[in-house]
Amino acid sequence: QVQLVESGGGLVQAGGSLRLSCAASGSIFSINAMGWYRQAPGKQRELVAVLTSDSSTNYADSVKGRFTISRDNAKNTVYLQMNSLKPEDTAVYYCNANIRTVVSRYYWGQGTQVTVSS
Repeated sequence: QVQLVESGGGLVQAGGSLRLSCAASGSIFSINAMGWYRQAPGKQRELVAVLTSDSSTNYADSVKGRFTISRDNAKNTVYLQMNSLKPEDTAVYYCNANIRTVVSRYYWGQGTQVTVSS
């Protein structure tokens, strides 16, 4: 059984910063890509940032230069540092990871709310 547990969401004023964390636990053999998605009310879930096992990164155009994804492999944890937050960043942020136990599959966290006030 694998779990992804997110933390770090909250309410912040525009221009502020938040740091999200996502820790993977369970019978993990290896972790490939880890990343963050978000879903705003009435919108589809979208990719925010992803970090692969070879340290390649991919960011949504809307967050480039403001958000930074990083990973602590020893702790099976991925982080999302969010700076210069805008009201349009308001969404539920979900952690996603490709984890190998017996087989490789994608797992989702439960989501953490980020609200940016103007």
